[in-house]
Amino acid sequence: MRLNGFVILLYFLLSVCSLLSQNTAQNIGKFEPENGKCLVIIGQDLAATGGLEEYSDGYSDYFKTPAGITVYTNLSPGTQSFGYTNKGLDGLRTKDSWGAGDNWAQLYLRDSTYNTSVMSIGLSMVDNEKKVAKGKLDHLIRELALWIKEADRPVFLRIGYEFDGWSWNHYNKKQYLKAWNRIHTIFKSMNVQNVAFVWQSKGTGSDQKVLEEWYPGDDIVDWCAYSYFGNPDTEMITFARRHKKPVFIAEATPVLEIDGLYFDSDLKKDRIAQTAWNNWFMPFFKTIEDNSDVIKAFGYINADWSSQPMWIINPTFQKVDSRLQVNPFIAEKWKTEISKPQYLHTLLSIKK
Repeated sequence: MRLNGFVILLYFLLSVCSLLSQNTAQNIGKFEPENGKCLVIIGQDLAATGGLEEYSDGYSDYFKTPAGITVYTNLSPGTQSFGYTNKGLDGLRTKDSWGAGDNWAQLYLRDSTYNTSVMSIGLSMVDNEKKVAKGKLDHLIRELALWIKEADRPVFLRIGYEFDGWSWNHYNKKQYLKAWNRIHTIFKSMNVQNVAFVWQSKGTGSDQKVLEEWYPGDDIVDWCAYSYFGNPDTEMITFARRHKKPVFIAEATPVLEIDGLYFDSDLKKDRIAQTAWNNWFMPFFKTIEDNSDVIKAFGYINADWSSQPMWIINPTFQKVDSRLQVNPFIAEKWKTEISKPQYLHTLLSIKK
């Protein structure tokens, strides 16, 4: 290993050790930046993030490498997704595609581009939350826990993300909460220290009563999260403040929506790009700035949704190409915005 590579790795490991220390007197949570700082995380597939030998036309090929990347996997063996049959933990150790681009978490660990990037893992358990709750998938949970432990970097684990997406996730509340508890218990028994447990809403339509009913509990949730698409609201921000938790906007992409109708959001088109910047990006960044005491991370989805089988029949995303690099106007605006000091592009900037 070259000396400079060794120095980078040494600083990274020292930073991880710092992040894993006990909360300070300022009550900073796990992997939480100080107030006014926000982690930049990019997803949600290999082509979207780029910066890799086989995937070299994504975000990291045009912009500064982000502080983190987003990947997905599941505890749903046997379920079908656009001609693909899940085995469980798909997209973790192997490259897999279930209709939304290639996923392969292990590849990021192997590539030097991301050697100081945190990882945000969306963990689905659709149609299997009861099996998880009853212990029938403990072997997969242990395998995931071991993989995260060996990843040797901070990992945000979004268990059963978008739990309130009734029409696409249709989780059973009782079994969902039991499953969450079982996953947390197994991770704790295996002494997995480099993981933050993230509880994520779909981001609109669930009031405080619903959120309280589905909340796993302060003692086992490190971050609250929500998705920010066409019609975001502030319910989760309100909830998180009350529970003294940091907020992660875990999934965000410009969807132009008016009164429930979705419009063309293809950033390749100049007219659309300018409309999107004014009507989506500016309110998005304003939301972060206005709530900088709680919003400490965001995950932007830099993908051509309209080209992926999962989304071409979806009315929300079928006309969306949210890749920032495809339009010079958007690219320049984005660079200017995230060059502001509040946006963190490296793990080493996090104070703990």
